[in-house]
Amino acid sequence: MQQIRIDELVAEHARALSERLALHREQLFPPDAQKQMRRFTSGEVARLLGVTDAYLRKLHLGGEGPEPETGAGGRRSYSTEDIAALRRLLEARAKTPGQYIPGRRAGDHLQVVTVINFKGGSAKTTTAAHLAQKCALDGYRVLAIDLDPQASLSALHGVQPELDLADGGTLYDAIRYDEPVPLSDIIRPTYITGLDIVPGNLDLMEYEHDTPRVLAQRTAPDAPFFTRIGEALAAVEDRYDLVIIDCPPQLGFLTMSALSAATAVLVTIHPQMLDMMSMCQFLLMTSELLGVVAQAGGDMSYDWLRYVVTRYEPGDGPQSQMVGFMRALFGDHVLANEVLKSTAISDAGITKQTLYEVEKSNFTRSTYERAIESLDAVNGEIEALVQQAWGR
Repeated sequence: MQQIRIDELVAEHARALSERLALHREQLFPPDAQKQMRRFTSGEVARLLGVTDAYLRKLHLGGEGPEPETGAGGRRSYSTEDIAALRRLLEARAKTPGQYIPGRRAGDHLQVVTVINFKGGSAKTTTAAHLAQKCALDGYRVLAIDLDPQASLSALHGVQPELDLADGGTLYDAIRYDEPVPLSDIIRPTYITGLDIVPGNLDLMEYEHDTPRVLAQRTAPDAPFFTRIGEALAAVEDRYDLVIIDCPPQLGFLTMSALSAATAVLVTIHPQMLDMMSMCQFLLMTSELLGVVAQAGGDMSYDWLRYVVTRYEPGDGPQSQMVGFMRALFGDHVLANEVLKSTAISDAGITKQTLYEVEKSNFTRSTYERAIESLDAVNGEIEALVQQAWGR
């Protein structure tokens, strides 16, 4: 039997897959392969703003606020730019500050939420993406950071790493030990108003390789490796209310650095026994490694830590037992709401979209509403935690 060169075969497969993915992207988002956010109905916008559809109609008829697009039957629809403009208009009239623009005020610290787990299938990236987008739709200024070399969060936001980041452009460029660049040079706007992104690719693995070499070679005191993400964020923190970091599925130098920069931790968990066993090992390793970081001067104080149950099937008896077990063990550290397993979420992912992006007409009404209600409930809990951290 003729042997094969595995390096050549893998390279061939990678090239073929990259070309096919590029073609797929161009077919999905012609002609310039750039994603665009869908428009929102007046009813959806009213729910996002906490007003009535009749009030939005009154603003429109009175010539106030952005001009919506009017379709068949006089149906009004709004872009995310329009939603942001409406928020500014309503906030200027509000008697209570922050009623329509809920972000930071004077004295509030930047919220940095790390989304972590090292077990595949825990919906870590899906959770981070939906959280980032919902917070932006709700009026927060959000920066999403893809710290996972697999770059799924980037792909969801229209970035194909091996094509779009051939010359760099990941967080590695801002935290590298030789000639780092300002984080502001790397940040990209997305097609969703209020949401920027720092994409990822395999370059991030260089930090895992560089750090032990630098630690071994250094003789003079220098800033510890785990402060580099925090220092990079400090230069842009005035631009954002919230940073959401999608961590890699491993406890390496990148994850430890992200946890050191964090003000909050969100752990995703799929409620099955193997996942619970994996999470146990994950928590043990995390506590040991962060204990070392704390001894070296790292700040390990957080505003909150929560476990979020993902891909939950309420009719599955063993899963319900696992959720009950978690709630009995961890109490209020488990979010009260779960992200339900839904074909709507998985089908949206096939076209590299979240449930907030996809046209709801692609699904039956009950399927879509069941999924979006669970996502909104979970994200609403997290937003409440952010507000509590600001003393509100």
